[in-house]
Amino acid sequence: MKQTGRFRYGDEVIRFAVRQQAERKLNRVAIHVEPDGCVVVDAPVGASADMVLLAVKKRARWISNHLAAIRARLAHMLPREYVSGESLFYLGRRYQLKVLLVVGGPAKVRMRGPFIEVSVPEREPELVRAQLDAWFRVRARAVFRERVTAIAASLRWVRQPPALRLQNMKVQWGSCSPAGRITLNPHLVRAPRECIDYVLLHELCHLRHHNHSTRFYESLDAHMPRWRAVKQRLDAMAEQLLPGLTTPACA
Repeated sequence: MKQTGRFRYGDEVIRFAVRQQAERKLNRVAIHVEPDGCVVVDAPVGASADMVLLAVKKRARWISNHLAAIRARLAHMLPREYVSGESLFYLGRRYQLKVLLVVGGPAKVRMRGPFIEVSVPEREPELVRAQLDAWFRVRARAVFRERVTAIAASLRWVRQPPALRLQNMKVQWGSCSPAGRITLNPHLVRAPRECIDYVLLHELCHLRHHNHSTRFYESLDAHMPRWRAVKQRLDAMAEQLLPGLTTPACA
C-alpha cells in the first residue's frame, strides 16, 4: 500500500503518494507530477515521513506551477459525445469521426482517408464508443506486439518478448508486474509511434530494474537518449488521448 501525504502551499493543498525503492540512495528522492495531476515521490526504503515531506515542500513552487498548468489545459476539454465531427487520434495522427446510420446493418469501424467511420444501426453514443474501443483494442494488440518484439531484440536482458496484457487505465500508459508481465493501456495506440516505443522501452527496462533507480534511468538513457522529450510530448497529449480525463485525479 502506498504511503500518502499532504501539505498546504498558500491557498492550495498538495497531496502526494510515496513509492519506496530499495535501490534508491538514502536521503535522495525524486518527485514526479503525472499528466493527470498526481504527485508521486520516489523515496528510499526506510525514509521517514518527515524527510519525505521536507523534500516535497522544498519543491512546492515547482509542483504548484505544474499542477496549475495541468488544470488550465484540462479546463478547456469538453466531454466526448461520440458524434460526427469529433477528433480522434491514431498513431499520433488526427482523424475526424464520422458516424453512419445503417439501419439493420452490422456495426463496424473502418478508416477512410482522414476519417474513422463508425457504422451503427442506431445513433446511440454508447454504441459508437463501444465499437471504437473494440477497434482501438484490436489495433493496439497488433501494434504493441510488433513494436515490443522489435525493441526487445536490442535488449540483452530480454531473452524473448514478454506476454502483453491490455487494460483500460485512466492515468497510466503501462505497468510491469514483479513476475514480468507487461500491462498496456490500449489508448496508447492513439499516440505517436515514438511515444509508444518509449512506454514499451520503459516497461522492458523494468524487467531488469523493477524500480525507478539510477540504474533504471541509465538503461533508459542508453537505449533512448531523447526519452525525456518524448515523455514530455506524450504527457502533453494525455488529455486528448485518454477518454474521460477531464479533471486532475490527485490535485
